[in-house]
Amino acid sequence: MTSLPPQPLSPLDGRYRAAVGALADHLSEAGLNRARVEVEVEWIIALTDRSLFGSAPLSDTDKESLRRLYRDFGQAEIDWLAATEAVTRHDVKAVEYLVRDRLSALGLDALAELTHFACTSEDVNSAAYALTVKRAVEDVWLPKLHAVIDALRALAIEHRDAAMLSRTHGQPATPSTMGKELGVFAWRLARIARQLDSGEYLAKFSGATGTWSAHLAADPAVDWPALSREFIEGLGLGFNVLTTQIESHDWQVELYDRVRHAGGILHNLATDVWTYISLGMFAQIPVAGATGSSTMPHKINPIRFENAEANLEIAGALFATLSSTLVTSRLQRDLTDSTTQRNIGVAFGHSLLALDNLQRGLGEISLARDVLLADLDANWEVLAEAIQTVVRAEIVAGRSAITDPYALLKDLTRGRRVGGAELAEFVRGLDIGDAAKERLLALTPATYTGLADRLVDELG
Repeated sequence: MTSLPPQPLSPLDGRYRAAVGALADHLSEAGLNRARVEVEVEWIIALTDRSLFGSAPLSDTDKESLRRLYRDFGQAEIDWLAATEAVTRHDVKAVEYLVRDRLSALGLDALAELTHFACTSEDVNSAAYALTVKRAVEDVWLPKLHAVIDALRALAIEHRDAAMLSRTHGQPATPSTMGKELGVFAWRLARIARQLDSGEYLAKFSGATGTWSAHLAADPAVDWPALSREFIEGLGLGFNVLTTQIESHDWQVELYDRVRHAGGILHNLATDVWTYISLGMFAQIPVAGATGSSTMPHKINPIRFENAEANLEIAGALFATLSSTLVTSRLQRDLTDSTTQRNIGVAFGHSLLALDNLQRGLGEISLARDVLLADLDANWEVLAEAIQTVVRAEIVAGRSAITDPYALLKDLTRGRRVGGAELAEFVRGLDIGDAAKERLLALTPATYTGLADRLVDELG
């Protein structure tokens, strides 16, 4: 058997590329290297802006030329780095050599020794990872999460008054509305989104073991911690002043745990909507040309929600691994974080794919209100809660001599269906006040939804 031409091993780079490709601009190897070049270039500019070691501030033209090294980063740089790393066997060293090479091409050879000055690789890496993850989350992943929240909010508002039979433990229970139930998911996800919106992205820039030793050896008069903080914050990141060789990754652990938490809520959404579809509460809108089954022409399978469910499980496992691995490092540094962090894009890719499927799926369902009403009408026994609660209130008010109203309703309804007429006859025979009796007789499963409609207003 002949070998295939080179193929993507991951489905994220093959089948699902269109859905997740935007992440690659940040979380790919090339995206990371571009950010590394950005950090190296901006560090040179920061040092020369302060005229350190006899240097002079660069002209605006020279600064712009330097910044084009990462702003115009493309295939030529990707290929150059690949060829260089094949020799150096060190990715950050290859980036340093790239910047030095481009400095020479720009006629800025005098700045060569300021490239990677007093840096350990993890100074550059911590800043580069923080930049790429921050941009991926803020520019790509979070907007998609907000799009799902917006879709849920719109459905919640549209169906706020659509009474439905609840199923606690899978059994008929006190009715709600479909709008309120979808609103619960929007509410939960919005809370996590707010936490993610305010999350930190930290970097260190303090040398080989986080002590600024080389910096002080070069110039003990400089306030290196202050300069480093100003530099890192100038990149739009938070500064971690107390570290080992590596930035401790706690901000990453916090981020990935929150994203995994959001994924758990989204997984719950996917399985619930799948169940509502299986119960006939939602009809799926046919997509022109699509095939549900290779042998059963009638089928429209809930593939969006099934795909989301599976990808959220993969993403959740990867985020859990990232969190558990990155939280620790032996002594002042080990390399377990290095290969682990290369999978950040994979984790976000599966999560983004799930979000994309959920957003599409929520736009391809139609509420079957007739099914909801038929379901309610077949389960009048759910009014037992209302009846026994009203009877209790009547007993407290001195308008009833009934004892143990819960047992009374349990005997009537537990494990059996009770129709509307039978329940009405039962209510008429109760020893309670006329006003309470009239309220109960006016009640139906479809109107026994409490404040469900109004609760949707909490979504804003």
